Amino acid sequence: MAQYPSDAKTARVTLLGIPIDALTMDQAVNRIFRLLETQRQHHVATPNSEMLVESARNPVFRRVLQQTSLNISDSAGLLWMARLTKQLLPQRVTGVDTMQRFCNVLTPDYPVFFLGAGPGVAEKTAWLLKERNARLKLAGTYAGSPRELDAQEIIARINASNAAVLFVAFGSPAQELWIAKYLPSLTSVRVAMGVGGSFDFIAGVRKRAPRPFQILGLEWLWRLACEPRRFRRIWNAVAVFPFLVLQYRREAPGT
Repeated sequence: MAQYPSDAKTARVTLLGIPIDALTMDQAVNRIFRLLETQRQHHVATPNSEMLVESARNPVFRRVLQQTSLNISDSAGLLWMARLTKQLLPQRVTGVDTMQRFCNVLTPDYPVFFLGAGPGVAEKTAWLLKERNARLKLAGTYAGSPRELDAQEIIARINASNAAVLFVAFGSPAQELWIAKYLPSLTSVRVAMGVGGSFDFIAGVRKRAPRPFQILGLEWLWRLACEPRRFRRIWNAVAVFPFLVLQYRREAPGT
């Protein structure tokens, strides 16, 4: 599995053994630009509470999150648990907002490829972002899948596009595992970022929680009301995650 160097200058907190970069939204966007300007490949992840619970059970996924160049704090639960463990994350930095803000100021020097979500969703997302920033250069879009048998076609499409930035919306942990495995084969890509359901939100396939819910960190409640079938995943985020963090903290040496 590929390893991607992180920037030692960036302050990080640790939750369940996973490093989270202590950045504001603006700092995260600026950091991605700095990664893009290097000659190395970088994996950007957007850990939330549910993903960290999965990482505690899945050692392969855990290693991936420990080796990324950038982990941004994509849930209020991370901020709460950082504070409870006497650490500090300055702001919730969601993947969907980071992706949009980044694309709003991206120049044609860095073509972007949108991979994942349902048929036509990546394409709609790309063109909506293009409407907001006429300078955004669309390298390509493709629904694809994280299945191994689809990998060679996806790699060929991305390499032919000369994309410098790749957004992958396969959902977690599939997207992180896919990036970790295949990024070295993507010859032009400098930054690959897993963005979960971001395409669905931007394209209007799924409705995001109203702003008050976002501000209060209660998007999980909105999603539970809209999608009751997500109960188990939300339970992991709001109940299992705090329990695991406190347990890990008690068992860690020197605490």
